[in-house]
Amino acid sequence: MTINEFLQGDKFALFAGVELLETGNGYAKARMEIKPMHLNGGGVCQGGALFTLADLAFAAATNSHARLTLSITSNINFFKAESKGFLYAEAKEVFSHKRLANCEVNIRNEAGDLIATFSGSGYRKDTELPFEPIE
Repeated sequence: MTINEFLQGDKFALFAGVELLETGNGYAKARMEIKPMHLNGGGVCQGGALFTLADLAFAAATNSHARLTLSITSNINFFKAESKGFLYAEAKEVFSHKRLANCEVNIRNEAGDLIATFSGSGYRKDTELPFEPIE
């Protein structure tokens, strides 16, 4: 099993159309195409959809060490509204420890404009995941 296959178990992100593009040691990149189901009443991508995109990238980056890491806090800042095209979330762990992880995620549009930033902390459990750690 790979981390990508493991994260197929995140059914909410899967049904929201989030796809994992890259994974590395404490790193991940995901994308989502904005579709009508992602739009809010104002006709722009709903904040929860952006959060889901960032959260899957966070999960891939923090779980890349093959130990179950679950979010304990997260914060998102929205800067620019989008209503079409692809959005990309790039996650980088900025702190990794036996029990705690912190990860920063930038969401950008196809032109590279910053749409939102996400910061999350995770707690690493003793549970080993069914794939090799990404070195």
